[in-house]
Amino acid sequence: MDDWKPKTRAVHGGIRRSQFNEVSEAIFLTQGFVYDSPEQAEARFLASDPNEFIYARYGNPTVRMFEERLAQIEGTEDGFAVASGMSAVNVALMSAARPGMRIVAARALFGSCLYILEWLAKFGVEVVYVDGTSPAQWEAAITPATDLVFLETISNPTLEVIDLGHVAALSQAVGALTVVDNTFATPVGASAAALGIDVVIYSTTKHIDGGGRGLGGAVLGSSEFIRGTFEPYAKHTGSAISPFNAWMHLKGLETLDLRVRAMAASAAEIAAALDGHEKLARLIYPGRASHPQHAVAARQMDHGGTMLALDLKGGKDAAFEFLNALHVPVISNNLGDAKSIVTHPATTTHQRLPEEQKQQLGITPGLVRLSVGLEDAGDLADDILRALSQI
Repeated sequence: MDDWKPKTRAVHGGIRRSQFNEVSEAIFLTQGFVYDSPEQAEARFLASDPNEFIYARYGNPTVRMFEERLAQIEGTEDGFAVASGMSAVNVALMSAARPGMRIVAARALFGSCLYILEWLAKFGVEVVYVDGTSPAQWEAAITPATDLVFLETISNPTLEVIDLGHVAALSQAVGALTVVDNTFATPVGASAAALGIDVVIYSTTKHIDGGGRGLGGAVLGSSEFIRGTFEPYAKHTGSAISPFNAWMHLKGLETLDLRVRAMAASAAEIAAALDGHEKLARLIYPGRASHPQHAVAARQMDHGGTMLALDLKGGKDAAFEFLNALHVPVISNNLGDAKSIVTHPATTTHQRLPEEQKQQLGITPGLVRLSVGLEDAGDLADDILRALSQI
């Protein structure tokens, strides 16, 4: 297995079969587990072995298969699955936090991530924000006093791309823990662990599920971090993922590579069709040379990603007119789905950010985020062009 490529691991990694030797992985829908004797129960509680199970909040065979498979794809020692992507972010940060610690974070983060950092600041954690695309700002902020660095590989929703290798090297030099949300890039697009990141987070709700069916999240890293720091907090605060959702996301891993590469190829084709359109103030796609961090994206990613952002001239009115004219993409706030999804961040996912902060992050009234699905790329491009022509 050590010689297997990620696509093979995505199909066979972590498999543990029952006595019936089933082909498709089993779903263990149970709250608890039976012991043959009190001595066995005592031994399991004492050992705290991730391969022995005592209660569904602590672990489950289906969930463990998912954790092991995703960790093998990413290339980390271990992993822990939780109920959602935000649960993964919350537990990763809260379990590592302590009063007086210093966190350096990219300014361009999902709104709920900013909320968690603001909450930590109430309890004596110093949080310093930087422009994630500026190497100089990272260099100035990551000092020997820094304990943890937090960022998104590709920011939501303006698709800024951060040089993970550079940030990882700076953090390692001062002994800081790097925690990265790699959801937009996916393990197919960029292995954050291979670039030197310590802790990798995924909202498995997105590309890994791939069908808009259920919530999930995962945190991947060293055995020391997962079992020593993350797991105790996760177990005692009830962040466990449903075994059924873990099974859905486990099966999603089997086709993840195919789906993500197909989506990214369509996204690149659509970006090419929209480049220079008269109704757009900006076209944001990391795979285009016009993207400010295109060189970074090309160096650390296998493709340009599955996401685009369109900034329409005419602001909110034009954006709403455009969204209402689309036929193929659906309006929702998820992403990474088989269906193409459009979102107006300023009035939905990032609505509660102060106007000044939206402007600083580039979340304009005309910005529309597009998650490209598995539809025909030509149909999508034609639909988008037609909708733009109606503004």
